[in-house]
Amino acid sequence: MPRLVLVRHGRATGGWDDDPDPGLDELGQRQAVAVAGRLATGAPVAVVSSPLRRCRETAAPLAEAWSAPVTIEPRVAELPSPLGVPLHDRVGWLRSACQGTWSELGPRYQSYRNDVAAFLLTLTEDTIVFSHFIAINAVIGAATNDDRVVIHSLDNTSCTVLEHSGSTLRLVEAGAEAETLFR
Repeated sequence: MPRLVLVRHGRATGGWDDDPDPGLDELGQRQAVAVAGRLATGAPVAVVSSPLRRCRETAAPLAEAWSAPVTIEPRVAELPSPLGVPLHDRVGWLRSACQGTWSELGPRYQSYRNDVAAFLLTLTEDTIVFSHFIAINAVIGAATNDDRVVIHSLDNTSCTVLEHSGSTLRLVEAGAEAETLFR
């Protein structure tokens, strides 16, 4: 039964409304080094990352510690904003979306949620996946049969642990929580 550790990226230099692909700020870089230190104590496993900079930069210290490649996987990327919503209006849309359910968001977003979970079910070995607040919540919801968009207020570099049997995800432990600023 593969054990999957989903790591939320470190703190970014910009928010959802001012930079479509920010890297990590100084605190985020320290968080990435700290989470790598915690995770690197175990035997090396596969490392997967969202294509977005903040996740790639969070994964880099662990990959370096293990001299391991990082597989970039678009299906664990950030929730897409609605078509036609300008960058400066994205946080307002996201805050509203986070108050609701995947069913209320409609087919495009239900498909996003299902795609993240389906990808994880394809992993046949223990894997560490560097991803995003909403993507990890989507997986928690899929594993627990909870339709809410936000179930846990996951902190930066929190580690959520799941296992799967090939057809069903099982939440082992939700990551540490903190108030999020949607960064």
